[in-house]
Amino acid sequence: MTRSSKQALLPAGGAGTFAIGGRLHVHRLGLGAMRLPGVRGPERPGAARDLLREAVRLGIDLIDTAQVYGRSEDLIAEALHPYPDGLVIATKGGLRRGGDADGRPERLRADCEGSLRRLRVDTIDLWQLHRIDPNVPLEEQFGAIRELRDEGKIRFVGVSEVTVDELGRARELIDIATVQNRFNVGDQTAADVLRACEADGIGFMPWAPIAMGDLARSSGALAEAAAIHGATPAQIALAWLLHQSPVVLPIPGTGSLRHLRENVDAASIELTADELLALGSPR
Repeated sequence: MTRSSKQALLPAGGAGTFAIGGRLHVHRLGLGAMRLPGVRGPERPGAARDLLREAVRLGIDLIDTAQVYGRSEDLIAEALHPYPDGLVIATKGGLRRGGDADGRPERLRADCEGSLRRLRVDTIDLWQLHRIDPNVPLEEQFGAIRELRDEGKIRFVGVSEVTVDELGRARELIDIATVQNRFNVGDQTAADVLRACEADGIGFMPWAPIAMGDLARSSGALAEAAAIHGATPAQIALAWLLHQSPVVLPIPGTGSLRHLRENVDAASIELTADELLALGSPR
């Protein structure tokens, strides 16, 4: 599938595109793949693969996964390999299944090479350090990542769950193309990191963009805006994120084709200044 055919399907709206690392042009609404391994059932054993194919058909060209997301990387390869032109697959490493960081160089290399194998690629478009390990010198962690990049196994590097200070220290050691922090209309604690990214043209990928679905059941300003726009609260929450900055790249996950299509439609919702103010824009 060519990029031009995908652009005709994704709503034009105010979302636009962003160039990761100045080179990888993607639509600003992606797909988070953490939930894919749980999308199954006796009547629909291929549901996760169907969802991935529909996402690409709708014009999504940024899929975010991680080596700790169970079979997520395998499912992406099973559904989409050989990958269509312009599709960017981002993955992450450096996290144990229990949630603890593991930034030992040998672990980072093993995670990266495992992702390469599962995704069936020679180079990962965007490889992100899932968490900085406080028990391993930063120079060793990013030194290992730099080696993987120099070997051609990683194209661009991202970090996740960092402070402004940690982002600055990481950038002293390696070029950082993206940051992935928790950020949504109900949790804006990473607003300072978003502004730092905006200032330097770094992509900001908010995880839990609708708070694991909690915002889909919200009341108040979110529900009021949804009623005005004939949308769902979750769609308004995604539209709010897209309005925060041109570097914001929401990656909502879903196991539902209906919700997938609703997420894509959120890219065309234009919120007013008053609605943004009511929703608590951090600017």
